[in-house]
Amino acid sequence: MDKIILNANTRKSFSKSSRNTLRREGGVPGVFYSKHDKPISIEVTEKAIKPLVFTSETHLIGLNVDGNQHDCVIKDVQFDPVTDRIVHFDLLGLTSNEMFQLEVPIQYHGSPIGVKDGGVLQQVLHKLEIECLPKDIPQHIVVDISNLKLGDAIHAGHMKIEGINILTPADAVIATVLHPKAEKEPTAEDGSAAEPEVISKGKAEEE
Repeated sequence: MDKIILNANTRKSFSKSSRNTLRREGGVPGVFYSKHDKPISIEVTEKAIKPLVFTSETHLIGLNVDGNQHDCVIKDVQFDPVTDRIVHFDLLGLTSNEMFQLEVPIQYHGSPIGVKDGGVLQQVLHKLEIECLPKDIPQHIVVDISNLKLGDAIHAGHMKIEGINILTPADAVIATVLHPKAEKEPTAEDGSAAEPEVISKGKAEEE
């Protein structure tokens, strides 16, 4: 996987007003942390971080800060609930010989047999949680759905990838082909729902 360089500056002010000023000027606050380093509060340009967040791929990042470069991945991102702009992000530092956990996007491949037979494809998951070494980070995980028939499903436990441990529960459904919805209940001529026939269980009325 290619490494993408992200240039950052150490953030020295932590007040709410300073964060608001930084965002107005096109910057985004964040933090870098790892098992072997003290957390570093950083700031980057929104232009630099957006391509790493709004993507369907996982990226290995080379963070340049204070004259040092740290290999890392994006661990968490916070968004403004109204504008959807990035307001904060976390970077997780990596060590070459240590396993770590992350979420990787799923890329679906193929057209299910069941869809051609009238079924409906339901893509339940869009990411899988995995554990691997930094050298084995996949940009995405391909899930082939070509052979899914009506009623079939692919579970996380079906995924076997060399060098990668799937942490998503084995029984979690990744994708499935559902049967078409049952026909609607019959309606009366005026368009209202037909009343079900009532069968009396009581005593017959006296004549």
